[in-house]
Order: sequence, then structure tokens, then C-alpha cells
Amino acid sequence: MDSFLFQATIYLGAAVIAVPLAARLGLGSVLGYLAAGIVIGPIFGLVGNESEDLQHFAEFGVVMMLFLIGLELTPRTLWDMRLKLLGLGGMQVLLTGAALTGLAYLMNETLFDSIAIGMILALSSTAIVLQTLTEKNLVQTQGGRNVFAVLLTQDIAVIPMLALLPLLATKQLVHFSPDGSMLRAHDNNDHHAAFSLVEGLPGWGVTLVTLGAVLAIILAGVFLTKPVFRYIHQAKLREMYTALALLMVVAIAVLMEMVGLSPALGTFLAGVVLANSEFRHELESDLEPFKGLLLGLFFITVGAGFDVSAFFADPVRIMSLTLLLIAVKVGILYALATFWRLRSENRWLFALSLGQAGEFGFVLVSFALGLGALSPGLGQKLILIIALSMLITPLLFIYYEHRRKKLDLTDAEEVAADEIDEQGTVIIAGIGRFGQVVNRLVQSAGFSTVILDSDLETVQMMRKFGFKGFFGDPTRPDLLKAAGIQSAKVLVVAVDGREKATKLVKDARKMRPDIHIVARARDRQHVYELYAAGADDIVRELFDSSLRAGRYALENLGLSEYEAAEAEAVFYHHDRSMMKELAELWRPDLPPTQNGAYMKKAQELNSELELSIESRERAMEQIKDKIGEPRKSDAPKSPQADG
Repeated sequence: MDSFLFQATIYLGAAVIAVPLAARLGLGSVLGYLAAGIVIGPIFGLVGNESEDLQHFAEFGVVMMLFLIGLELTPRTLWDMRLKLLGLGGMQVLLTGAALTGLAYLMNETLFDSIAIGMILALSSTAIVLQTLTEKNLVQTQGGRNVFAVLLTQDIAVIPMLALLPLLATKQLVHFSPDGSMLRAHDNNDHHAAFSLVEGLPGWGVTLVTLGAVLAIILAGVFLTKPVFRYIHQAKLREMYTALALLMVVAIAVLMEMVGLSPALGTFLAGVVLANSEFRHELESDLEPFKGLLLGLFFITVGAGFDVSAFFADPVRIMSLTLLLIAVKVGILYALATFWRLRSENRWLFALSLGQAGEFGFVLVSFALGLGALSPGLGQKLILIIALSMLITPLLFIYYEHRRKKLDLTDAEEVAADEIDEQGTVIIAGIGRFGQVVNRLVQSAGFSTVILDSDLETVQMMRKFGFKGFFGDPTRPDLLKAAGIQSAKVLVVAVDGREKATKLVKDARKMRPDIHIVARARDRQHVYELYAAGADDIVRELFDSSLRAGRYALENLGLSEYEAAEAEAVFYHHDRSMMKELAELWRPDLPPTQNGAYMKKAQELNSELELSIESRERAMEQIKDKIGEPRKSDAPKSPQADG
């Protein structure tokens, strides 16, 4: 029963059951993995000490995640982040470490123990935070980008922490040789010494070897990637690409460990180097499944490794210390976010995301115990606090989601809205990719527009390109009045968020019953909501571009340009008519598949479309027979581009 296959069945089975359930409840996959680990470990005891060994293996999920993130960042982007890395990230590590050191000292810990505690708990969980931000599509927000900058700084900060911990050792496990090199006479990790490239070297030698390893990664990424991929391509075996991608990540991680650096940091650097290469997407697709599975396994092992008996030996104290840790970190992070002028919503995302201790804390505690920098009892307590804070993190994200819904209504008001001193024929609410195209087209035809958007950064960026826009929440009636809704002829609703768009349409229709409203819809369901709210013209985000793509496909299947355009027109008019009829039968309180009248009408309309297409084809063939034209055009066509 202790076989590998049995253990694998338990881990995978727990994940398959718990994670979809957690996702359906809106709790996120991370909490599902952690809960699965607690169930199969501390509660039912289905897994044992092997979870610790698995955790070391599963940490490659974190390494792969940093590599994939690096692929998304060009060197130029990383250079642009230098102020956040050094300023925001550096301040977070120093201030949090100092505050936690002071608190530990006030709780009667020794000075050296307090410094060790401050360093260990100053770090946050890269795995949990980035996975959750990715799931919730928050990585590219202002708060998400700042969170990533701090996490990257923390990974870098592990290096000096590993160098400082031996100086805090209380046992005679560390001494220095006359030439200045550090020797660990009785280090429990001596079995790794044979694989170290810096063991026994003087300080300047360690520095040279470390810089050489980093330079080797950069040069290999620039000069070796292309010939190696060409060599692999000659084998014409798909699995060889996957093997190469895994080899790159594992080899870089091993090299980083050999020079005493963080494997995640090394693979991140390699990802940045390859961000502009033509193999970027190939690497992403090959590694993404492994990253997801290994990260999930890592989260399960964190839950399975939680020492419930030690926790219940002193639950009040452990829980109090954990909540105190989170409160201190969130307070400092929020203050830093305010100092760096993040908007309110992003401040809370920044603070709550990084409020826990991280997986590197386990590494530092183990390292400190081996050196004698921490007592066994204190080390066990720190591991419990780290694990418990990681378990609480998904709940912090849930709290943020609830808070975010409230902030959506008030966030735009925190920064004073612009005073609108212009009115135009067309009001455009929302100036993302959709709204920008509408604005340029309308202005090019000689009509005046007034642009409203609740994203200050977007409005400021527009102004740099010479387009005037006003910052403010378009759903606010006073701003709509100031923009001239009483005299405007058209309102274009292009705001993000389906609820926000529907509310804006409904309010605008009440304020001005005769204004023509053009609204962007995300999908069919949103079309019905906007139709009920009073929109005149509703544009589905991908509908028109999909029609053009379909027309190009028909032309290259043998239809003439005229035939393809006719097929497109028939489908377009039928679909618009069908949507209008179905909108009359749609009920917001009933799923379409349970709405009998809706389903019956949809089936009738689909049959009508088939008959209409057949009738049109017969008519076209009869006309061609009369005038003697070929039925299908075989003439070659030049490539077409849709601007």
C-alpha cells in the first residue's frame, strides 16, 4: 500500500475531486489543492513523510513558472521595472524584515533569533500569489505588476539572506579560514558540497564564478538556442521539443544551485533572454502543462505537511502569531502602496497578495536549523506559521474580490474626476481597443466626440498621442450630463465589465429616451441584457471579425468574392433578425436550455437559415446558367488583410 502508484493515485485523486469543487465555489484552485493536501495528510493520514521529498520535486513548478513569466518580459521591460525592483521591492524586504525583527525581540527572542525570524518571514509565496493572480487575470493590472516586482526582489534577496544566516549561528558549526572563505565543518548538507562550484572559494572567487554562471546562461540563450532547436527539429519528433524545454529549465536550476543562487531566479533570467526569440511560444506550450501539475503538487504537499498535532498543542498562540504576521505585512505593504501612489483598488491587491510568508521560508528555516541559527522548537513554530499563513492566503484573495466589487463603484471618485469643458455629437464611454477605433473613425468623418474613461492611466496615455479624453466614471449621471448627453446624438458604450455596461445603457436611456445607443456586448447573453436595457445597436465583440474571417475562408474554398460576400450578408442579416426575436423570449432568471419557447424559436430560426441559403444558391445557379458564367471561380486570389 506504500507503493509509488498508490501514493500517486491518492495525490491525483484528491486534486481531481477538491480543485474543481473549490473552483465551482469560487474559492480558486490554490485553496482546493491546499485543502486536498490537508484531507489526505493530517486528517486521514493517507500520505506520510514522503510529502516532504515530493515538495522538493514539486518546487520545480515554481521554477518553471518563473521561466514562463520571464518569457513574457523582454529585457527592455525588465529594465523599465528597475525602480520598482530596487525601490518598492527593496523597501518591502527591509521594512518588513526590520518590523518583524523588532516584534520578535519584544517577545523575548534573542537578538540573533529575532533577525533570523525577520528575514525568514519577510518573504512571500511566489507560487500561491502568481498562480492566483493568473487565475483571476490580475497579473497585468497595476497592482499585479507591482506584486510581481516585489516577488522578484524577494527571490534576489534570498541570496544575501543565505549569506547572513551563518553569521547568526549560535553553535560551532561555522568558522572562517585564514583566506576568508567560509567552511561549514558540520553542515548537515555536506552531501551537496561535491556539486558546489563555490565551496571553499574566497569571496572574490565566489563572485567571479557566480557572475560567470549568469553570463553563461545569457550567452547560451543568445547563441546556442537557435542551433539546438534546429538540431532537434531534424528529428521530427514532437516529444523532443518537450524534452529540450525540460532540459533547459532543469539544467539552469542545477547550475544556479551549484553557485548558490536561487534556481527560480536563474530560470527567470533565462526566460527574459529568450523573450524575443522565435521559440518563445514553443517553450510556453511545452512547459505549461508541467508547470500546472507541479505547482498543484507543491500546494498539496504544503497542505499534507501541515503538522496538526503541533498546531493543536498551542492553537491560540500559533493562530495569533500568524494573524499578527499577516496584519504587520499587510499594513506595511499598504503604506508602501500609498507612498508609491497606487490607486485604492491596486493598493489592496498589492497588500493582501503579499501578506503571507513564503515557500522560501521553509528553505531558510531548514538552512538555519542546520547551522544552529535557530533552535528546533522555534524552527517548528516558524514552519507552522509559514504554512498557516499560506493556507489563509486564498481567503485574503476572496476578501479582496468582495472588496473590489465595492471599490468598482467608488474607485473612480477617489481621484477627482476631470472637469468636462467640452460637448460633442458623439459620447464614447470607454476608450480601450474597441473605443479607440470608434473614436478615430468618427473623428475622421468630421464629427466631434467626447471621451470618458475611468482608467486614469489610459486617459493620460491617450493625451500623449494627441487625443483629448476626460477621466471619470461614465456611469455617473453628473458626468454624462457634463459631457452633453442632453444634446448628443449618439452614445457609444464600450466600457469594460458587462454589469457596468448594462447599467450605463439603462441609466442613459432614462436620462435621454431619444438618444441612439450603440453598445458593445461580450456574448449572446450580454446582447439580451443590453437589448432589455434599451440599446439600439449592439455589437458583439468578435462577431464582425468572425464574419470577415469566414468570408475569406469561403473565397479560398472556391467561391467568388461576390458569392462569399452574399453568403456573409445572408448570414449577417439572418443572425441579427434571429437575435432580435430571441431577445424577446429571453428570460434573465432562466437558462436558455430550460426556456422552452426560446429553444423552440432558436430551432425554427436555424431551419429558416438553411432554407434561405439553399434558396439563394439555387437562384444564383439559375442566373449563372442564363448568362453562361462558370459556377465557381477558380481564379487565384491575392492575400487579403483586415485592417
